[in-house]
Amino acid sequence: MKNHKEQIFKIIFAITACISIVSVILICVFLFVNGVPAIGKIGIFKFLLGTEWRPANDIYGILPMILGSIYVTAGALVIGVPIGILTAVYLAKFCPNWLYGFIKPAIDLLAGIPSVVYGFFGLVVLVPFVRDNFGGNGPSMLTASILLGIMILPTIISVSEASIRAVPDHYYEGGLALGASHERSVFFTVLPAAKSGVFAAVILGVGRAIGETMAVMMVAGNQARMPDGILKGVRTMTTNIVLEMGYSADLHREALIATAVVLFVFILIINLSFSLLKRRIN
Repeated sequence: MKNHKEQIFKIIFAITACISIVSVILICVFLFVNGVPAIGKIGIFKFLLGTEWRPANDIYGILPMILGSIYVTAGALVIGVPIGILTAVYLAKFCPNWLYGFIKPAIDLLAGIPSVVYGFFGLVVLVPFVRDNFGGNGPSMLTASILLGIMILPTIISVSEASIRAVPDHYYEGGLALGASHERSVFFTVLPAAKSGVFAAVILGVGRAIGETMAVMMVAGNQARMPDGILKGVRTMTTNIVLEMGYSADLHREALIATAVVLFVFILIINLSFSLLKRRIN
């Protein structure tokens, strides 16, 4: 009877795994079948390196959106990664238990806040803050980077903390035995030992940042032009798709799907690059 149950559960798990794989394959097929022909019609160099996006004139250049996505994501990482990793180190090795009971639920709550709420917060709080303290109109690359930096914090903190706690205690104890202080043992022994998990946290943060749409759309300015400074408005690939898909048709619609293909390949390249870097470091 026990063997039969095990076989049944193995079959169930195999089916669910196959469903996940098939779903990914179907999404890839849909994107490439509908998007690649548009790239061929427009011209791959005109599409990827074109600096103007004017669907009314059949001009589809997505370089401004590609650069906008890169700059906003990079800014979010500059803000979110140091704060996230240091917070994870504090929670794992420095935070007293009574305070941990308040901070950890608050971080988990951040992960459950909808994107549109983050966007509303950015629109009401961050946009006036950036406008009053840094200049510009408010909706800008800097505003979007700050907001995305906040949004990726729960992912980076949770994964990094779990990785740090997974490091065996004898690493830390060995550092103390060699005369290192508590801080040096944590930062020069425990944290390097957890670098694999920390890299995984950064990869997940990049995926969250580059794929975010609603919050960025509300604070980035959404101007389909070449980025011209951190206080100027930008448009990312995801927001470009969302803003225009509702009324697009024919080649315009195909060009938006082709933009999704570029975004898909872009994320794939980033993940592969991080994986290779992680393997080389290990």
